[in-house]
Amino acid sequence: MVDPQTNHESWYTYITRGGLSTAFIAFALVLFVLVLSIVAYTPILNLMPGYRVDAARSRENLMGSLMRLDSMERMMNDMMTYNRNIAMIMDGKTPVVKFISNADTARVDRTLVVPSREDSLLRIQMEGAGPYALSHAPATSSLIRAELAPPVEGIIIERFDLRRDAYGVRIAASPDAQIVAVNDGTVVMSIWTPETGSVIEIQHENNLLSVYKNLSQSVVTTGQHVKRGEVIGSNTEKLAGGGEAKIFEFELWQGGKAMDPESLILFQ
Repeated sequence: MVDPQTNHESWYTYITRGGLSTAFIAFALVLFVLVLSIVAYTPILNLMPGYRVDAARSRENLMGSLMRLDSMERMMNDMMTYNRNIAMIMDGKTPVVKFISNADTARVDRTLVVPSREDSLLRIQMEGAGPYALSHAPATSSLIRAELAPPVEGIIIERFDLRRDAYGVRIAASPDAQIVAVNDGTVVMSIWTPETGSVIEIQHENNLLSVYKNLSQSVVTTGQHVKRGEVIGSNTEKLAGGGEAKIFEFELWQGGKAMDPESLILFQ
């Protein structure tokens, strides 16, 4: 810049390509930080058309996902409590108590049910020698024996023996034999494990539980009601490679105690 009166230079600068590039980059960085600060700390995005609708939709999807996740957690807790109670009943123990806390999520109290005074008195009357004792109750073995059907046609190769931890009988049947329910009831478990294959448990009247192990296939689901003689699965098939197939096992439990199936079922 030149002074028009004295014709002398009053200010000057040199513009190079490097300096111009540096100035442009610095301006871009300052502009980016400014825009980012405005977007992050001001509600300016709400003024943009369509942004409010997308935000509300995203919020609704997030809330729906959280509700579904909470429902799945509650259902999983219910299933775990149900399976734990079945295992405790089979062991002759008292089931756990389940309660809903003030929160939205179901929780499980793992403490055992504390018997009340009335429950203790009733237990004494039922287990003692009084008029309400179980020892005076009419025998129902013959009635149950007449109602229960054999689960499969085959030969018993291992009998019930608690001393050898044999809680049921092992029956050798043809690989294509069908397994049927011994009586009317509700399926409380239908799972598959590498050790026992398909396992089915059916809850019947009189607190009777029937267990079917080493099935190759189960055709029933948990919660399904089955009739006496209804097909619930298939016998274990022969293993590939010439291996021996696992023998079908059948157990009966009542009140958490194992019972001899041959005392209640007429096997052929």
